[in-house]
Amino acid sequence: MPRLTAGRRRADVHRIGRLTRRSRPAPPRPHAAREKNCSMTTRRPVLALVSLLTVGLVAAGCTDGGTTAPEPGPQEPTVKAEPDTITFGAFGTEEEMVAWDAVLRDFNQGNDATRASLVEWTSREAAREALAKGDPDQVPDVFLLSRQDLRMVMEEELNRPVSELLDERGVDFGDKFSRDAVESFSFDGDLQCMAYSISPTVMYLNEQLIDFDVMKQRGMAVSNRWDRWWMQDFAAAAKFGTKPRRGVAGVHIEPTVEGLAPFIHSGGGKVFDDERNPTTLAFSSDETREALEQALPVLRDASLTLSEQRLEKRDALEWFTRGKVAMIAGERGLVPELRGHKDLAFNVMPMPYLGNAATTGDVNGLCLSAATRTPGQAADLIAHLVSDEATAEVTRAGATVPANLTVAASEDFLQPEQRPERARVFNSVVRGIAFPPLLESWEELESAVAPHVRRLLLEPGEIDLEEITELIDEASRSVLDPEYVDPESEGEGEGEGDREAPSEDASETP
Repeated sequence: MPRLTAGRRRADVHRIGRLTRRSRPAPPRPHAAREKNCSMTTRRPVLALVSLLTVGLVAAGCTDGGTTAPEPGPQEPTVKAEPDTITFGAFGTEEEMVAWDAVLRDFNQGNDATRASLVEWTSREAAREALAKGDPDQVPDVFLLSRQDLRMVMEEELNRPVSELLDERGVDFGDKFSRDAVESFSFDGDLQCMAYSISPTVMYLNEQLIDFDVMKQRGMAVSNRWDRWWMQDFAAAAKFGTKPRRGVAGVHIEPTVEGLAPFIHSGGGKVFDDERNPTTLAFSSDETREALEQALPVLRDASLTLSEQRLEKRDALEWFTRGKVAMIAGERGLVPELRGHKDLAFNVMPMPYLGNAATTGDVNGLCLSAATRTPGQAADLIAHLVSDEATAEVTRAGATVPANLTVAASEDFLQPEQRPERARVFNSVVRGIAFPPLLESWEELESAVAPHVRRLLLEPGEIDLEEITELIDEASRSVLDPEYVDPESEGEGEGEGDREAPSEDASETP
């Protein structure tokens, strides 16, 4: 159901997700009247005064006798050119939409030549669906894009690179913005979109269930650092947070490729066989199996985790907000929702450390439409959106980790008066993000391997790790490399009639 905002007219521009175009005309700016005046005063010497008076009288159209020349006839009224109109497509929380609207008003108030209006997508999925139609004329001049959807946009030729246009406008790619975020949008030797926000995966904790001070008093493993904890520290926290009599589980990790990826990367493994052009998952590699062997004893411990039966009733986030699971993994976008539960004392820690500081995540970027008729004005808008003031306005909504390093280090993001207390964790883990390859569809990949990945975490008793990981990789090929044929199975379908008959001159076997 689309959100309605009082005082704003909403238009059903696309069939998927409602869109809102918001624009406010700038107030008229009065023109300063110019008056003619034949008298002039000065404190310069007399000779200079004579010269100036002579020039001034001629320029002002005065007669030798000081009388004003006849007024000119009526002039044609000056028609002011209408400003160019550009659109900006975005998605996010309602608070972020209000902030985007305010940022565009600021842009319009300081710009007589251009008027920007907001196109609101109800979700990232709605944005992808609208862009996937492949109609360049329906793409906003500037649009917010998840990196996960960049491949689709580039294949449909819906965007144009932004590096040259932004460089001309003084946007500092080097020291002003997260290098990892900027590089994540660099393909084909150019910056495809300007990095705007980052969403690293972290561990959310309920501090009413996990108290590090009490754990330390009991002699349990507790990290002395706010930016790192080892797998044994994580395991101890999961055990401490488990309260069987109260029906509280210690931890939940989603049984998906995405859910296991931070543990694999931290343990020195790899998720894909190739980070640019993968043909298969790499769960069966020795390095990945070793990483899983470290993580699975905790992640698949039924005494510490949410059962399938409970997950069928409610998802892990709802159990977390109800105080029935002590830890879940998630991105910054969870913060506004968790803040809505006033009695929930939540905080964050990095993902557990298995040898490398690693996590996963996504980046949102600001893209320039390939079909925009005003690329210069659209680039002006991007430069405005990534400025400190504009970024801070959106960041204060609480759901965004800005790629702008100045804002990321400011109280506009850290918000020390609000939870989570350790908000700087989001900044510290950015350097460890392992960005996945650009896939046509993450959903198809997850669906193809889901039965086997779920076995890793949910199958009771002992499991055959070698067998399951091989099945995961084999199933992934149907999505990543559908033309692949297993050499071992090439001859399995051949019948007697399909085999070549021996040649007549072949020697007989004795």
